[in-house]
Amino acid sequence: MRLSLWPQSLFGRLLAATVVAVLVAQAAALLLIAQERERFVLQGSVREWTRRIVETTLMLQPLPAAERAQAVAELTAPDGDHRLAVMPHGHGGTREGGRGFVRLPLLTDFEQTLKEQLRSALGPGYGVEVSATPQPPPPAISVPVPFYEAHELAAHQSSAQRFDVTVRFADGDSVTYRVTRMAGGAPLPRNLFLNLTLLVLLLVVVLYAAARNITRPLSDLARAADSVGRQVRPAQLQERGARELRDAAHAFNTMQDRLRRYLDSRTRVLAAMSHDLKTPLTRLRLQVETLEDAALQARISRELDEMESMVHEALSLFRGLDDGEAPVAVDVNALLTQLRGEFADMGGEVTVSGGALRPFTGRAQALKRCLTNLIANAIKFGTRADVSVADSEQELLIRVRDRGAGIPEGELERVFEPFYRVESSRNRDSGGTGLGLSIARDIAQAHAGTLTLANLPGGGLEATLQLPRRA
Repeated sequence: MRLSLWPQSLFGRLLAATVVAVLVAQAAALLLIAQERERFVLQGSVREWTRRIVETTLMLQPLPAAERAQAVAELTAPDGDHRLAVMPHGHGGTREGGRGFVRLPLLTDFEQTLKEQLRSALGPGYGVEVSATPQPPPPAISVPVPFYEAHELAAHQSSAQRFDVTVRFADGDSVTYRVTRMAGGAPLPRNLFLNLTLLVLLLVVVLYAAARNITRPLSDLARAADSVGRQVRPAQLQERGARELRDAAHAFNTMQDRLRRYLDSRTRVLAAMSHDLKTPLTRLRLQVETLEDAALQARISRELDEMESMVHEALSLFRGLDDGEAPVAVDVNALLTQLRGEFADMGGEVTVSGGALRPFTGRAQALKRCLTNLIANAIKFGTRADVSVADSEQELLIRVRDRGAGIPEGELERVFEPFYRVESSRNRDSGGTGLGLSIARDIAQAHAGTLTLANLPGGGLEATLQLPRRA
């Protein structure tokens, strides 16, 4: 069985989708912040390194060869970088805002950018080359790291990158400078990650409340729709939430009112018909009693019994669950024992195997009628009824088997239709009104369960009543 991590509920999917969207947006924002910080830091670093290198180069350029070599030797000494760091900013006419200093674009090639800045600042009389420092590195003038990078660089010396900048004078002499930068670019402050995390958590809380506000009315609507058919008079659905949700709840309440009025009208009509039919049926019974032909009297009496039974069964069917019976804890084992005794008194053979683990919450009289109809059909068409009970935490299964001829496959669903009977059962010996299975299925569905029929391989029919247990 394939498992999916994606939530199945609308609330879960809505919350998961919005959280994923927030995380993707935050990741994109973090990337943009990192790129902008890298651009800003590198711009400042390149400008600072360019200024120092240009100042030092312009200082060395007018010196004779011997003095220039001595100055370079002093600058390449271990403490030479300190003297380079304190040179006057205005020396050599390289103030920021002078020639060669422009706003840098997003730096994607550090070496090329630094080279272009130095060539622009020094002018065409100098040659400039920038390359990664070889191993072992040759002696070079160390250019100090800008102050805003010094702390991070000190903490990540192992990941630092070093580049040699070679500046060639017009007389052919050259001098090499060394700059050091972070390998991964400018690091982001830790407080930024903390702030983004808190922002995501805040957004998740807000999204949770918003998603719950949207899906709670839908859950109420689903529960109300599920109660239709199980409760004839369910409570009105509260109209709340967004306008579309309120409209849906109002439409459902209107539909429920129309359905209730229709059922009430139909039940009243059938009750009136049942009451009005009692008078002619009573007169017919009195007239039958005056007949001298015993065989004719018995035949007409059976017809009248069948007519009266059809009237009562039809009225019971159309009344549905509007009987006011409240759900109670039903002892299914005791109920089956009672039914077995009642059918035994009438000459019917009923066996019961298995048992319920605990009482089932339902309408006691309705469940009794459902099981009575199933057992009566099994005895009528299959000589006996074998009842088996299987119980679990999720559902209660009651199977009723007979030893009859079964039902054609194409008729297994049609027999649940009111007044429908298989042609082979339309005889005076089997009788019946064709409402027993329809009533039994209505009762099963009223308990959120199902009732199905299946032919057994060895012959006979099995009716399976599935009743879900609710927490």
